[in-house]
Amino acid sequence: MNDPRRYVVIGGGLAGLAAAVWLAEAGKQVTLLERRGRLGGRTHSLEVAPLRDVPDNGQHVIASGYEHLFRYLTSVGTRQYVSFPQQGVLRWPGGRTAVMGTTGLPALRALVGAHPDASTADRLRAAAATMRMGWQCLRQPRDLADLTTDQWFRRLGMPDTAREALWDWLALGIAAEPVRQESAKVFADVLATGIRLGVKRMRPVSIGYPTTDLDTLFVSGAQRVFDRHGVQVRHRAVARRIRIADGAVTGVELAGGEVEPADAVVCAVPNSYIGGLLDELPEHDQIYSAADKLGYTPIVSTNLYLDRPLGTKAAMEALIGGTGVIDEVFDRQRMHGRGTLNGWLYCLTTSGAYAQIHKPHQAVVDEQMALLRSYYPEAAEAKVLHAQVVPMPRATFSQVVGTDGLRPGQATSVPTLVLAGDWTRTDWSATMESAAQSAAKAVDLLLALPAAGSDHSRSTRTAGSRK
Repeated sequence: MNDPRRYVVIGGGLAGLAAAVWLAEAGKQVTLLERRGRLGGRTHSLEVAPLRDVPDNGQHVIASGYEHLFRYLTSVGTRQYVSFPQQGVLRWPGGRTAVMGTTGLPALRALVGAHPDASTADRLRAAAATMRMGWQCLRQPRDLADLTTDQWFRRLGMPDTAREALWDWLALGIAAEPVRQESAKVFADVLATGIRLGVKRMRPVSIGYPTTDLDTLFVSGAQRVFDRHGVQVRHRAVARRIRIADGAVTGVELAGGEVEPADAVVCAVPNSYIGGLLDELPEHDQIYSAADKLGYTPIVSTNLYLDRPLGTKAAMEALIGGTGVIDEVFDRQRMHGRGTLNGWLYCLTTSGAYAQIHKPHQAVVDEQMALLRSYYPEAAEAKVLHAQVVPMPRATFSQVVGTDGLRPGQATSVPTLVLAGDWTRTDWSATMESAAQSAAKAVDLLLALPAAGSDHSRSTRTAGSRK
């Protein structure tokens, strides 16, 4: 370490962890401030004390096109804990299923023929609509930002069978919003990114999942990097304001008045926690306004321990049929190769969970078990041995119509202050890849700064003070 500057990262979620890891790898002196008593942010494990088990706070899927996320996993030594199955399962009430390929030609066929009731005419219309969709993703209509995904699908002529089997479900998963209010541009931007990556890699983007708990995947390896490079992690360190003088960062004021000295700061907190931190930044009003307008979307995850298996056919199964209660069922036995001493563990996710987020936990469990019994005949007599409901009222920023263009970039008018987080501007929606990509952009900005003590560095600071 020959750089005397002090780099402070605010926030120990995925974006903050990635920024701290990559700055440390570059030989910088790094301090990570985390307001809670643990790292991981919205991607961490939760202990079920009665069972001495450690499931996750929510199930996450990983696309093969998540280049920056895989860079992070490589840095922390956990890349091997991601699996890409060859197929997933779509399930309808009564137990009827359809296999959906996740790689190669089967994945392409799933775009038009996943619904078992789709007629030849439906498949032809779906193929034509999918072609139009792909073209409009890359050459977007001017009014796309004013449309909901539902309106866009209708304009494309996407058949109901194709929407039910794939597109409505996929759009909900990408933006965590029902298609009737989700921004079509958000969905189109993600598809465009996927198309470009598929062309670049000469194969379609596929979907996989972690084969271990989230702490092992994201946090434990980062801690090893921190130990190796001397990164200081401060838990229960609540940042209140980033101090700026003469156009440069000087420190981070904490709750209680203590100031953590800093020569550069990565502010990697969710949009719902940004208020007050940037008060000394000239453009803070614009960033606060964007953060407020982006709002947030709720997700409810539930870990259900049952006394018998559900009869799943794949590790990931999507519940189709417009229930709006559960998006997906994840079989943790298949995913993690876990035993069943504590029962069969299934993780359920509900995106855009506006109807569930404030319900009592037992009401959520009862509702979900009733739904599972309608989809899985084997669950008719199943009993819940233990349940853990994880409501996340602010799981992601909202991606509804009217939010296009609000996400701020990573650079600010103060070169030594950068932003990170999935809500900042990236090629993806609110995903783990967006968090990792934002961290990569933020770190690149700081690493591109002139060396400490150089004439150019002093002139940059002077210029910044005149803004």
